[in-house]
This record gives sequence, C-alpha cells and structure tokens, in this order.
Amino acid sequence: MTPVVVPAIIADVKKVEVVVAHHQCATLRVGDVFLKIDADQTRTDVEVEAMARAPIPTPEILWRKPPVLALAALPGKALGRLGEPSAASPAAWAAAGAAVRKLHDAPLPPWPGRTAGEIAPGLDRECEWLVANDVLPAGLVTRNRQVAEAALRPWTPVFTHGDLQISHVFADGDQITGVIDWSEASRGDALHDLAILTLGHEGHLADVVAGYGTGVDLDVIRAWWSLRSLMAIRWLVEHGFDPFLPGCEVDVLRSQM
Repeated sequence: MTPVVVPAIIADVKKVEVVVAHHQCATLRVGDVFLKIDADQTRTDVEVEAMARAPIPTPEILWRKPPVLALAALPGKALGRLGEPSAASPAAWAAAGAAVRKLHDAPLPPWPGRTAGEIAPGLDRECEWLVANDVLPAGLVTRNRQVAEAALRPWTPVFTHGDLQISHVFADGDQITGVIDWSEASRGDALHDLAILTLGHEGHLADVVAGYGTGVDLDVIRAWWSLRSLMAIRWLVEHGFDPFLPGCEVDVLRSQM
C-alpha cells in the first residue's frame, strides 16, 4: 500500500483531536486543519462540488488524497450544539437564516435529492422499529408520525445543505463565517434545512425566520422536527450516540405531545 504523504502544513502538529468517528467516516482535527476520512468517495465528491457551488462561505479545501479531504478551520465557532443552550446572539441566528435564504435562492445542483414519496417508507420502518424494540412508547411514536405527515407534501426543490445542524454553522460575533459538512447537499425542501438548523432550539426559530424572510410554514418546520428525530434515533443508538440526552431527539419528540 502506498503511504499517504502528510503535507508540511500539518506535519509539525503533535495533537490530534477526534471530532467524530464511526464505521462510515471520521473527522480529525490537526491544528487548524480538519481531515475528513470517508469510505464512500461519492459523498466526498458531493461535498467538494456543493462547496464550489454554494454562494455562502465554506471551508477552504487544502488538499484531497482519497479517502482523505483536508479542510481549513473556519474562524469563529459553531452556533451551538444539540442538547446545549446556544451562546450565539439573536443577530447571529438571524444571519444564519439570511445565509440559508441565499443558498436556497442559488441555482440548483445537478444531482437530485429525495422526494416525499421516497422518504415516507423509511419513516414508517423506523417508527415500527422504535415500537417493536421498546425504544419509545407507541403513543409517542404514533403522535409524532402524525405530526411528521405535514412534511411529506410536494415541494419546490431548492439548493439545500441537507444536514444543517447548528454545529455545522459557524459565526464570529453576529456574522456567519461559514458552513461545513456538505456531503448531503442536494435538491430538497427549503423547510427541511430550516428545521434541522432549529432542531432542539425552538426559541431561536423566530430569529432564523426573521433573517430568512417569507415562505416559512411553521407547522411544516415542526413536522420536520418530528420526522428527523424519528428517523435518526436508530442510527444514533447503533453508532454510539445518545438521543435520550436532555434537549436531544427524544426530548424533541416529547415536546410535540
């Protein structure tokens, strides 16, 4: 096997931080460089192409040597994390909404995304699994499946990030400095992006909407909160994450009751 030659830009750094790691991919931080290692290079292809097309700030690509993609760290810090209060200002949240609007107004990427009809069977499978394995009470799952139905309607596709968690949006003061993790970018539902950005942070939804502008159906936002949480729990459990932590996916589902 040919060894990977580490560029001099990170060769002298001694500390390696594991940002996230599971059997599909891993992200390491080495100084001011993030190394994304992905077994599926099609996801990396999408990420690179999406960042090139996005009209909002994204990390600088330093180099790519499959299966590794090296990205420069963004200035500032993430808006927050799921399950923790956000220290970002209302103005920063509004700026995030404005950045998302700019993305959604951009030309569509050439590759498609999933339709409501393609999402629904997977949602039903996850709901059945949650109940059959006694992960969640049947009433909680049934109620959130009903709420989620509002998201499964036809939508006009826009350029979506696809996984716009608050930990993927960086700000310095009240200014957005960039958005990371574009491997799920596609043509999709604009309200899905807004829902993922505000998942578990309902108190900042008004700020985001103020920055985003018109065309926001709050019932559909809430529907996506339920849908995302129902579909994420099995994956999170199987990959060593805890959706039962305060403020995380299970609490989001309970809040919908």
